[in-house]
Amino acid sequence: MSKRLEIRVPDIGDFDEVEVVEILVAKGDVVAVDDGLVSIESDKATMEIPTEAAGVVVEVCVAEGDKVAQGSLLVVLESEAAGEASASSEESPAEPSEPAPPAEGAAAPAQDTSAEPPVSAPVDSAGTPATPTTQGESATPLQPLPEKSRAAANPVPDRAGLPHASPLVRRYARDLGVPVAQTEGTGPEGRVLLEDLKSHVRAKFAGDQGEGSTSSGQGGAGIPPVPFIDPAQFGPVREEKLTRIQKVSGPGLQRSWLNVPHVTQHDDADVTELERFRRDRKALAAERGVRLSPLLFVMKAVAVALREFPSLRSTLAPEGDSLWVKEYFHLGIAVDTDQGLVVPVIRDVDRKGVFELAAELSETAERARNRKLGPDDLRGACFTISSLGGIGGSAFTPIVNAPEVAILGLSKTRVEPRWNGPSPLDLLSDGAGRAAGADALNEAPGASPEETGFFEPRLVMPLSLSYDHRVIDGAEAVRFTSRLSRILSDPMQLLL
Repeated sequence: MSKRLEIRVPDIGDFDEVEVVEILVAKGDVVAVDDGLVSIESDKATMEIPTEAAGVVVEVCVAEGDKVAQGSLLVVLESEAAGEASASSEESPAEPSEPAPPAEGAAAPAQDTSAEPPVSAPVDSAGTPATPTTQGESATPLQPLPEKSRAAANPVPDRAGLPHASPLVRRYARDLGVPVAQTEGTGPEGRVLLEDLKSHVRAKFAGDQGEGSTSSGQGGAGIPPVPFIDPAQFGPVREEKLTRIQKVSGPGLQRSWLNVPHVTQHDDADVTELERFRRDRKALAAERGVRLSPLLFVMKAVAVALREFPSLRSTLAPEGDSLWVKEYFHLGIAVDTDQGLVVPVIRDVDRKGVFELAAELSETAERARNRKLGPDDLRGACFTISSLGGIGGSAFTPIVNAPEVAILGLSKTRVEPRWNGPSPLDLLSDGAGRAAGADALNEAPGASPEETGFFEPRLVMPLSLSYDHRVIDGAEAVRFTSRLSRILSDPMQLLL
């Protein structure tokens, strides 16, 4: 006996709505347990929703581009009838397994008398035979596939008197200062979408500017938009769409930049001994099948420094009058992909060895590039590291990944001359004889470089710490980078 099962979106974490980016099955497909049904994209991650039962797909209830949430209907399966449904995949999914009543005047087919008598088809008030059902199934026939998905056609009921809008849209509207009730929705059942809010703001600013008003717009964000100048008037142009990750991360970066008072502290770390320590263990790492990158040692050093500076692993309370200090050391590591930047989280960095971190970071970065990260892979960090050392640059200003309060940027390691020896001021005479005194000391018989001092080449890693100035002041930021620099200059400190 066949059974129909509804496969819905499971718990996907703290996401109000996610977009369906790919349909992995079609009507009539036979699926096994844990086979992927659809791919959805949350905040910077794409994941597959698997089926928890085997069967035949009789209805796909979503389409690419739909927004779904926990509990949204994705697919209807018919289990324990894979063979029959596969053979009749072109038939309607609501068609029963028993033969339909013969047309009037047609010869009835022979039936096996040993089988159970067929269930007579009910007749509705108009005299039309209704769709028969098998025993144990609901008498209500399954509705045919609608023109639009169920998730889109049946939005969650909203508060009385207000248009339909997701919590994400309402939060975005509050950030912009746009009343949802005054925004015309273009989604199903008049649902207000993010694009509707943006169009409303653009129209409002355009109207205010057209009327010669100097205000930023009633109830608007207070920031005038950048006027658009058509570049096609100056020469050939072509349009390239943003990737999905760029569309998702862009508003978050802008929100963080506008709400967090950023300050960036630049510093240098002498990593000569660290690099020597790392290279001496490259062969051992290769035997374990991992690669020791400088980033791994920076992660360990950051965990040590964060233990001494708890405010840098805190979150500012919504009321702005207290800090929530995180007693864990989960680090977000920015990973460059062909779709944009994603920031997976490596947990409990303080409890893991360098080789263990190397294997985990490599596996996580590979999943990030293949867009296989789940929601739990992208949340829970207390601090973020963004490394551009493999590309280049001498310094940059990373944007704090709010609600975190600090982020560390790493630039390309370079060779610099560093003075080794006593202070040059101690070797020089007063007044006009300074230069002559230094030359005489350097040329004195028996004077060694250790006595006079000398420059030597050292490997230097530039550090760029951006922080929320509401939580961290400049003195604390300098102490943090100085402590981090000392740890990196002596890798043995990682063992203390």
